Amino acid sequence: MTKSSGHFAPERATMNAHSMHHPILRRLDALLLVVLTLARLRIDTLAEAAVLPFRQNDVARHPWLGRLLSPRAMELLAQQQLVDPIGLLLIVAALACLLGYLLVEEWIHADQTRYRLKLALIWAIVVLTVFASAGKLILLRRGSGPASYAHDGGVIQTEAAVAFLLQGRNPYVEDYLDTPMAEWGISEFRTALYHFPYLPWTFLFSAPFQWLANHTGGWYDQRLVYLLLFALTLLLLPTLAQGHQAKLLLVALIGLNPIMGSDLIYGQNDSFVLAWIVLALWLWVQGQRRGAGRGWTWGSAAAFGLACASKPTAWFLAPFYLLLLAGQEASELWRRPGAWLRRAARMGWPALAAAGLLIGPFLLWDPAAMFDDVWRWASGTSTTAYQIWGWGASNLVLALGWADSRFAYWPFWVPQVVVGVPLLVALLRRQAHENTVGQALWGYGVFLLIFLFFSRFLNENYLGYVLALLVLGTLVDRDSQTAQVSP
Repeated sequence: MTKSSGHFAPERATMNAHSMHHPILRRLDALLLVVLTLARLRIDTLAEAAVLPFRQNDVARHPWLGRLLSPRAMELLAQQQLVDPIGLLLIVAALACLLGYLLVEEWIHADQTRYRLKLALIWAIVVLTVFASAGKLILLRRGSGPASYAHDGGVIQTEAAVAFLLQGRNPYVEDYLDTPMAEWGISEFRTALYHFPYLPWTFLFSAPFQWLANHTGGWYDQRLVYLLLFALTLLLLPTLAQGHQAKLLLVALIGLNPIMGSDLIYGQNDSFVLAWIVLALWLWVQGQRRGAGRGWTWGSAAAFGLACASKPTAWFLAPFYLLLLAGQEASELWRRPGAWLRRAARMGWPALAAAGLLIGPFLLWDPAAMFDDVWRWASGTSTTAYQIWGWGASNLVLALGWADSRFAYWPFWVPQVVVGVPLLVALLRRQAHENTVGQALWGYGVFLLIFLFFSRFLNENYLGYVLALLVLGTLVDRDSQTAQVSP
């Protein structure tokens, strides 16, 4: 797509500057931060009260957490039973940072100073409500056992998969009956004990960290990797947006994502996939801004390949990403589709190479086992398949009596194809006329949501991931156009 001519840029800038004087727009970041912080605090307190009934006693007897305060202070704060004493102090600190943000908004007028203070306060709130909360559960898990205070697949099973790998065993062949996974969850729905549903980069990237912890006498928790990558994600986000408010909104909306934040605290792995996608976007945007050669684009494609080697949810970005790589005018897509594909292949081959190098060895090792774990388990065709579950349209199949069991097979691929294919074509046509990073991400988020809505299961963690994609699609720099690649 060709960029808008510079003739209209001053006018657009004047309009944007004028619109920002409106109180609602000027204070939008502050208002949303209040909503996000309160939602983050409320969701976390309710979640802990519902699923962690022993946390008060476990905090009190923990050798580190239990000694942060005097016994009398611990006793008094524990009387608010919805929150443990350490969690309560984290809430107080987060609300103090929120108050500081509102004061900065009102009385600090120097633009650069105000931006830096605001960004620091958003980081402080994220650290207190996400990183510190996750750290608390990591410490409690260390004192209570590996099957406690953690998500089954993203933490417990991934750690077991790394252990199998370090022993020279195939994580897709092994079952998890003799791992801490067997102590977690509802017995009749624990079919994941026979399947590892994630792709190899999830445990290959984590293996060095777990190996190092095992050989230095340390104690490993998979969330340490997720938190490290989430910190990298937040550091990269401001570079993807133009304007201080857009940068602040991007960090706040993803850092305090109401669903993904909780998932990160307990250890689900959608933030792992998101990190590689954000890295791919950062490399792409940097290359476009610098007017550099293919190196940045190839680096971006390689990072996207790592995302595709993590979870199948990343695969749905492929058509939008390849269209972004191909560049050129929208009319060229319809007149010379072969040329578009050749340009996409020349620029995007590192994605296929990275994904192939990571997935290929395990596919060759035992293709049937890997296919059963990653695809058949999720689609309902395995002998021990995942159940019909979540918040999507699959509930209508149960409500209408079209399936007599949550484990029964039903062809969810039919509505996915009927609805998804026309939508995909429409979204790609839309992107062809506005071939930007933002439009590609927005199309990806919408398409993935539709696909998941009609799938066998739409678990709530997928909604947090989709929300992050739509935030990126809205706020990333839409002036970072596609590369102009010679035919």
